[in-house]
Amino acid sequence: MMKLQTKLALFNLLSKLVFSALFIGFLPLIIERINVHQTDNELIKKREEVIRLISEVGIGPFVMEDTATGFGSYNILKEEYISLERTPAGEEWNYIDISKRIIDDETIDYRVLHYSLGINGEAYLLEIGKSLSSITYSARNIRNLILVFLAFFIIVTLISDLSYTTRLLRPLRIITGRLGETSSPAFDPAEPLITSTEDFVRLDRTLREMMKKIGELFRKEKEITVNISHELMTPVSVLRSKLENMLLRDDLDPATEAGIEESLRTLHRLKALVNSMLMIARIDSHQYLKEDSVDLHGLVREVTEELAPMAEDGGLNVILNCRGSYTFSKANRPLLFSMIYNVVNNAVQHTPRGGSIEITGRVNDGRFELSVCDTGEGMSRQQLDRLFTRFSNRPSNSSTGTGIGLAITKSIADFHDIAVRVLSAPGKGTQFFFFFPVNSL
Repeated sequence: MMKLQTKLALFNLLSKLVFSALFIGFLPLIIERINVHQTDNELIKKREEVIRLISEVGIGPFVMEDTATGFGSYNILKEEYISLERTPAGEEWNYIDISKRIIDDETIDYRVLHYSLGINGEAYLLEIGKSLSSITYSARNIRNLILVFLAFFIIVTLISDLSYTTRLLRPLRIITGRLGETSSPAFDPAEPLITSTEDFVRLDRTLREMMKKIGELFRKEKEITVNISHELMTPVSVLRSKLENMLLRDDLDPATEAGIEESLRTLHRLKALVNSMLMIARIDSHQYLKEDSVDLHGLVREVTEELAPMAEDGGLNVILNCRGSYTFSKANRPLLFSMIYNVVNNAVQHTPRGGSIEITGRVNDGRFELSVCDTGEGMSRQQLDRLFTRFSNRPSNSSTGTGIGLAITKSIADFHDIAVRVLSAPGKGTQFFFFFPVNSL
């Protein structure tokens, strides 16, 4: 897939090449006609000069009475010649053709002007010729000059086309750059796009209006999520309190007690889900502060230590490769803890007994990188595409988890401008990579 700038440049180049090919195809005919026309004009001009010279000095110096063959003159290279000889009276000559002449036992092709003169009652034939070899040489020089100019023209116009299209499409790059840099639907740059191209102005205005509508819809969705979550917290807390009080009664039979305990577990999952929804809404609304300076290696070790008992119970080997101390400034430590915790916890839950989880923190090209790699069941391409979508990867028969942990992870990463990359394949495990901003160290 090519860029618009490249397509425009290629179209201009191909159109010039097609035109040049047609021009080069007709070039020999054009040059021949031009040369013939130019040569004929030169011959006619020389004829007029000869006639003027004869009128000034007379015919005597050119044709002596005892000379039967008349007057003839060739230049040293035999490229041109002039002849003047008597002819029978009554014959008229006035044309130009190609004739052969034998000069010093050498046959040469000339383009010859034949012209009859009447002087002092005598008829004379004036011939002025120019060799075809000199005409061909001149045509070859003209052709080479045109080809060089044509190549130069194509190169210069290609460079100018690329420069012009680069400048012309600059507003489009600005628009796409703004869209690529924003991590929120609220696309609202400080100033409108400044350009003299009306199409780009309309595109920028349309995108602004569309993103404003999308941002408003997301804002309303967040408000609804927050409101519903807040409204759910009160009845959930009241119901949980009542169920816990019921468990304190001494007259409960075992079946009823088991049912109440199951209801409490369900309420616990519901409360965790509500809290997760509230967290995502607050993160997306930038309600959290970023005022902490976090030792990333210490944070990773803390997460690993907290999940170590669960990994040990599952028969997993956890490998931690984090040495030294790397400080991440302008961050929210609890959120970063949740981000890393969710990924490592996900690896623990989806890695079979005997598997391993490797957690590595390092600095690469001035930026901190964290990787969490497991030897678990892995994911398909379809699962990867929906990995950070809420509730999309939660198994229908799962009794634990809310299916929203990785969505929280992505929201926290976006909140801190951390790039996330995931590699996985069925049966080959999963690899999470977190690339922290360069200025965070």
